Amino acid sequence: MSAILEVHNLQKSFKGFSLQEISFSLERGYIMGFIGPNGAGKSTTIKLIMNLLKRDGGTIAICGLDNLKSEKEIKNKIGFVYDENYYYEDLTVAQMKKIIAPFYRNWDDGAFKKYLRDFALPVHKKIKELSRGMKMKFSLAVALSHHAELLIMDEPTSGLDPVTRSELLEILSRTMLDERQGVVFSTHITSDLEKIADYITFINDGRIEFSAAKDDIVDNFGLAKGARELLSGDFRKHLVGMRENQFGFEGLVKDKHQVKRLFRDSVVIEKPSLDEIMLYFTRRPQNV
Repeated sequence: MSAILEVHNLQKSFKGFSLQEISFSLERGYIMGFIGPNGAGKSTTIKLIMNLLKRDGGTIAICGLDNLKSEKEIKNKIGFVYDENYYYEDLTVAQMKKIIAPFYRNWDDGAFKKYLRDFALPVHKKIKELSRGMKMKFSLAVALSHHAELLIMDEPTSGLDPVTRSELLEILSRTMLDERQGVVFSTHITSDLEKIADYITFINDGRIEFSAAKDDIVDNFGLAKGARELLSGDFRKHLVGMRENQFGFEGLVKDKHQVKRLFRDSVVIEKPSLDEIMLYFTRRPQNV
């Protein structure tokens, strides 16, 4: 099955920041978590994928189509869910749908009504009267009702309570039973990605640090702990980043199996969270 999204050597420069030839891809039927600290380039990358910014170099293909040459066709294949509401606040759900639907060639009114029922969305309530969680569900209903193949979600669970977040993640997981679709899920809440993401792409300071299957990341990275004396030898070259304390050090290694084989009982290795992996990459010291 061909990739639903292919980003190759993408470049964009601003004063004081640039995307530096970033590349990653996503196959149909999978959810990719897109993570990185503030200012790393996540929003810029998403805007370039959506053709809201002009790229300086590289290529972006969606469903095998160039996102510049086939922009109109691609817009019918993408669904967007943002962290903020961009709909007319004084219109009802039903009124807003009437404005949105004509823009999409494949709009399915039956599907929209089904999602309204499934998500318990009040059709006659004004957008401004909806809770934050309801607004996210409305955005998702719109994205799914024109049979979007690629869903791009930018901080969709930010600011939601745990119950509503969990409900949205369940909806998204059910949606992905249709293997024609793919999801790019940009978020700071990495615990959400640990629950549902198949792949993780980590961007830092305009560079892709890694883009890999979540299971491979969990299997390979390790949080290593040991005595300071270990740092005077060859151990340091295995570290992505580290911090020292009065008892020793704690650091991230990319290949925990190799480290365990080489250093055996002199080091303790634990499973890191995505937050910890991101922390050590972004705080990587010059001498590591």
